[in-house]
Amino acid sequence: MRIVLYTVLLLVLAALGLLVPALTTAQHVWAWLSVGASGAAACVLVLDWWLRRRSPHDTASTPKAASTAVIDQKISADDQDRQDRAPTAPTISPDQGTEPLEEDTDAADLLTVTDLTTEVRVLDERPRYHLETCQWLANRPTLPLPINEARQLGFTPCALCTPDNTLAEAHRTQRRS
Repeated sequence: MRIVLYTVLLLVLAALGLLVPALTTAQHVWAWLSVGASGAAACVLVLDWWLRRRSPHDTASTPKAASTAVIDQKISADDQDRQDRAPTAPTISPDQGTEPLEEDTDAADLLTVTDLTTEVRVLDERPRYHLETCQWLANRPTLPLPINEARQLGFTPCALCTPDNTLAEAHRTQRRS
């Protein structure tokens, strides 16, 4: 990679160097040589891009690519573990300091709750929003926010009390009545 960058840098500098005599003399050959050096730099860049595109697996020998491959394998193993587990609600006691997981919101529910102004509860400096009845909140001091505003501010739904699913279902039931 560095060799390619140095080669391109040298070709660009040569093109600039050839441009000076082209501008100071009346000979067109210097201008054409400058254009040729610029074209050669472009060709080197395109060739490098094409070679990298054709052989993405050859970069696995670099330490950075190898560590990325290990991370990708770990992520796919974690995804497989999540798929193997039964979809049960996470159990977190209110006295634990850990944050509940994020609710996996259905796309239809997400579209519904983004327009709702129903109040949810948030905790200062915590990323989740909750229903008022969420057991994780316990006696913690909470702030009421409309759900659409909570979403706009970057809060995400709690997987324990599933506010998106609950509020979307309540909204659909209310519309049917």
